[in-house]
Amino acid sequence: MDSLLSDTRDVSARDVRLRVVEYGSGPPLLLLHGFLMTHAAWGAVVPALATRFRVVTPDLPGFGDSEKPSPTRFAYGVERFAACIADLIAALSLGRPHVVGHGMGGAIAIALAAAHPEFVDRLVLVDPHVYSIGRRSRAFDMPVLGGFFFKQLYGRALFRAYFRDFILSPGFPLPLEAIDRMYAAFNAPAARESAYATMLATADTRSTEARLYRVRAPSLVIWGRSDRLHPSPLAPRFAREIGAARLEVMEAGHAPHLERPSEFVHRVTSFLTTERG
Repeated sequence: MDSLLSDTRDVSARDVRLRVVEYGSGPPLLLLHGFLMTHAAWGAVVPALATRFRVVTPDLPGFGDSEKPSPTRFAYGVERFAACIADLIAALSLGRPHVVGHGMGGAIAIALAAAHPEFVDRLVLVDPHVYSIGRRSRAFDMPVLGGFFFKQLYGRALFRAYFRDFILSPGFPLPLEAIDRMYAAFNAPAARESAYATMLATADTRSTEARLYRVRAPSLVIWGRSDRLHPSPLAPRFAREIGAARLEVMEAGHAPHLERPSEFVHRVTSFLTTERG
């Protein structure tokens, strides 16, 4: 992706500075990354998508190179993230982009589609964070000590282990360079504070579940068969609850776009370019 022409800019959304990187031209396609990730998580699929679309990849508030406001100033959570993305769409004059959301980004995409249907053409939800069963270390839940552990002791080895044990399918080779870039973005006091606030705010998914019935955009659900955060048996239930969405299961873990980028691009492009019946 380093050789792909891009346009990097900062955009103000709900008084928060968002770093946004764009590639290609064509119908707008907005990619929303997952928890502890950055826009770079889409790096393996952006070059192919940019041949057909204007691909817009923001770092969400508190992540990557975007501003990391204190939780006392910014209410980290799905609703606030979705409001920022609505502002971003308006600021960049994207009209009604297609929206792809992975994990936490999927929950944000759902909130956006439910509250602002005028801002979403088609929706692709990749292993979305919808049901409150995702695993995380119990140490994070301990009063006082949980925050201390996450903000002070969560080092590179544990960060890599998170991707090995929960994001990628068993035995998949770790893309250490990409993971370490995301760790570098996370490994600063303000970033850790933002990530911890986000983790606490998104743990309860009941509000996201309640929004599923309000989504009207044509939707594709992509789920990794070996997802260990959100097991694939949940996928048919989710596809039904969001309005008979099209469901496709890939031989991957929680992040199919990281493991099988060519197949992922094919599935997404086919869905987004097929004429509506």
